[in-house]
Amino acid sequence: GITEHMPPLDDRFLYSDERVAGLDAKALQERFSLYMETSRALQQEYRDHIGIRVGFETEWYCGAGEYIKKLVKDHAPDYIVGSLHHVSDMPIDTTPEDYAKAAGALGGLDALYERYFDEQLQLVETVRPAIVGHFDLVRIFDPDYRQRLQSRILARKVARNLRVIKEMGLSLDFNLAGFDKPGGEPYPTLSVLEQALGMGIPVVPGDDSHSPGTVGRYWGRGLEMLRARGASFDWEASLKHIGADNR
Repeated sequence: GITEHMPPLDDRFLYSDERVAGLDAKALQERFSLYMETSRALQQEYRDHIGIRVGFETEWYCGAGEYIKKLVKDHAPDYIVGSLHHVSDMPIDTTPEDYAKAAGALGGLDALYERYFDEQLQLVETVRPAIVGHFDLVRIFDPDYRQRLQSRILARKVARNLRVIKEMGLSLDFNLAGFDKPGGEPYPTLSVLEQALGMGIPVVPGDDSHSPGTVGRYWGRGLEMLRARGASFDWEASLKHIGADNR
């Protein structure tokens, strides 16, 4: 599976590195179209050697729902990974400073988590992505996330979102890039992973690679974690819903 991030809706949602590179929303939208065209060509070129699915990973902010529908209509992806990188239109996974700014604007870390899981639910119900990406990314710069996620209100929101994911027949991303992030474990954290597996939610590992050099990173460690918890490795079956119904 290849899933480039969707391009920004407009210049308001450019990341700082994109601005530094002199890019704007229009340029990134054009590059995204080229990504889809190139990936489709490679899909055909290598079809006798490897099965490739071409999709994209979402953002979620003001206007994203309709924009995602347009991208799906224009590009007909094989599947979508539904992810949040913003809360209340503020980026949270860029720098510790941006993370603290978002938390401060909302009234603290607990409020940031609550809003994150509420907006994640909106994304899931609106987009119905095949895979829900890095479920608890909101913990990225919080050293106390394990304890915080056990609070009554957050535990309820986590359980609620997992229940909806289960009811919709979606899968959960086991995001191995988390090994390189603060906390040193994949997304979702172990307690959430075990909760999801206990509910029978399919869990699909991914390297979240952003360059050729990180393709396949940590697969051995990730697979061993899943194997030790009795997770199914029949990912083809778990993703059987990918297709027209998912778009």
